[in-house]
Amino acid sequence: MKKSYLLIIGILVLVLIVVFSYSGTFDKAVGLQETVDQSWNDVGAAYQRRADLIPQLVATVKGAAKNERGILTEVTQARAGIVNAKTPQDMELMGKKINTAINLAFEAYPQIRSTENFATLQAQLEGTENRIVKSRTDYNETVKSYNTYIRGFFTSMILNPEEFPKKEGFQAAAGAENAPEVQF
Repeated sequence: MKKSYLLIIGILVLVLIVVFSYSGTFDKAVGLQETVDQSWNDVGAAYQRRADLIPQLVATVKGAAKNERGILTEVTQARAGIVNAKTPQDMELMGKKINTAINLAFEAYPQIRSTENFATLQAQLEGTENRIVKSRTDYNETVKSYNTYIRGFFTSMILNPEEFPKKEGFQAAAGAENAPEVQF
């Protein structure tokens, strides 16, 4: 009878080893699959950030540049009036117009900042694109880990390929090697 107990215990131990091995394999595959999905969602979040941020930054820079263009146009026109002045009274009148234009310009907009705005926009564009590249790279790394795991010799025999299909890494769209143009 002792042999039959040992046989039953041996079978139970073997069954437990198989169950725990399968459970561990399955759980790890689920975890890796969820990590891949999360990484892809992070890529989507970076895309959304770009879609939300860049048009607002471009509009802000355009508005500031338009305002500064108007100020500089006023000052330039006032200066041109002095050059065309023919009498001392015209000269005095134009001088007052220049002073008024300059004072109004600097009261309305104390410093010309278009160059700084464009530099800020460029830095934001670069930062946004770097975030997207990082998210894509992270996604591809998680896909590699997942695919390596599910394609392992024993793992591939245990896991259902329909439940754990091979994932594709990020692939650039046709023409993506061409940088997009930003219009001002």
